[in-house]
Amino acid sequence: MPRRQSKPTDDAQPADGPIQFLSPEGILGPDSRLELPPAIDLLALYRDMALVRRLDSEAIALQRQGELGLWPSLRGQEAAQVGAAYALAEQDMVFPTYREHGVAWCRGLDPVSLLGLFRGSTLGGWNPYERRFGLYTLVIGAQTLHAVGYAMGLVRDDVIGSGDGTRDTAVLVFLGDGALSEGETNEAFLWAAAQNLPVVFFCQNNQWAISAPYSVQSRVPVAQRAAGFGFPGVSVDGNDVLACLAATREALTRARSGGGPTLIEAVTYRINAHTTADDATRYRPSAETDEWTAKDPLERLRLHLTASGEGVVDEEYFADIERREQELAERLRAGCRALPPPDDASSFENTYTDMPVELRRQLAEHSQYLAAGQEIGAVR
Repeated sequence: MPRRQSKPTDDAQPADGPIQFLSPEGILGPDSRLELPPAIDLLALYRDMALVRRLDSEAIALQRQGELGLWPSLRGQEAAQVGAAYALAEQDMVFPTYREHGVAWCRGLDPVSLLGLFRGSTLGGWNPYERRFGLYTLVIGAQTLHAVGYAMGLVRDDVIGSGDGTRDTAVLVFLGDGALSEGETNEAFLWAAAQNLPVVFFCQNNQWAISAPYSVQSRVPVAQRAAGFGFPGVSVDGNDVLACLAATREALTRARSGGGPTLIEAVTYRINAHTTADDATRYRPSAETDEWTAKDPLERLRLHLTASGEGVVDEEYFADIERREQELAERLRAGCRALPPPDDASSFENTYTDMPVELRRQLAEHSQYLAAGQEIGAVR
């Protein structure tokens, strides 16, 4: 039977379209399906999206120069990540994939620490509890089960449903559309629903799981899949930072109050290749990339800020952003090259809290092997 052929985005759009407040032309308007939260700092949102984009472009440049082994670009997904991150409470816990550089930035991680994993100087790069931001997960979908397990712990610690905004806690877990095809993700959905856990699944549907379009992964839109598990699903314009913020804030509030899980689909697009290791032009039509480039999340907010007529921005504001971008770029370049080489024992020492006897024996053998090699090298 011939395989169904369709445009990759055809199946990703519900009939009434994703929730949107800010159009690609920068026009702000209401959406009857969701209320826009008051007192949103638009200037801060633009600043962080711009700085995250520069972080991304500098990391790509460092990879091309041989300073990093690999880099997964987020270009095009800045609004989804920054918008979702702005909805978090300080005590909430985040479980990322390997592309959430924007969320990491908003949680206050040192951006240089993001480079360590891709330079090979560390197995992680940061303490997850310092910023309530988990380590990057390279195994597709694995972090969804980690998040559900953490959410089970929150229920047992009785830190949901008290009404105390500084105490009640939720989990925000990020995944891509490719992770929806993994068994772990569907197990996480099932268990989160069965246990009514305080977890929000934030799927950045960037249309492509490496070279596989979403249309060959599923017959229904991402958000619609939640109904099969028995919890709400909502689709938002992933290039609209305000829609992403509003939907995530509502879902996290419901989770903290004991209302259970939500699946958010942020319909967006991966402008660059999956990582610096592949060539997107070999599997993706350029016209499609051009179409989504015209929906750029930064440009639409910039258009709104400059056209609002409220005098909130001027040339000095954007000049200041550019100065911050340059400072960030210099910091990243210097910081990356100064990262120390990995410690030979780190992979052993960071596997368990208390090292088992067998692993301790293996570490001793490994250390002896390395020492012997160094002695041979010294003789030569």
